[in-house]
Amino acid sequence: MESIIQKFNNQFKKSAVVAVKSGDTVRVHQKIREGAKERVQIFQGLVIRTDRTETHTSRITVRRISSGIGVEKSFLIHSPLVLKIEVTKRSKVRRNYLSYMRERTGKSARMTGLDFDRRAVNEIHDEAAEAEEAKLAAEVAQAAEADAAAKGAEEAALEAKAAEVAARHEAAAK
Repeated sequence: MESIIQKFNNQFKKSAVVAVKSGDTVRVHQKIREGAKERVQIFQGLVIRTDRTETHTSRITVRRISSGIGVEKSFLIHSPLVLKIEVTKRSKVRRNYLSYMRERTGKSARMTGLDFDRRAVNEIHDEAAEAEEAKLAAEVAQAAEADAAAKGAEEAALEAKAAEVAARHEAAAK
């Protein structure tokens, strides 16, 4: 039986997320808001840490080298600002926290790659989201159909009016 706290926390979890492990090279698509504008920023790097993977506060720390300087960024996996996490490479590691990667550069920072099915790992099937998307698509189609019917009725009325005007014009010409 779930406690009240667990039920409350589960409300904020995404229903399906990519299984990310330490040693993965990932591309994180994050929504950035600057004033009134929104854009998507992609941060690609090595996952050096995964925290609390089963909770709504699960977090990954991603490290990359940018202009010769190491940059680390932490992402809450279930945050609405994280749009997508894409695993591009899997590496063989035996630790959860790869803090030793901070001191390594160049060839010593290379990790042994593993073969994995990229499509199977990155594909997420969220039935609730797919059902909602199908429902929205049906509503959009229904609205478009109603608009087309209204436009057709309006065009028919305009054609009838044009025919009436043409008939009056011919009658006046005789």
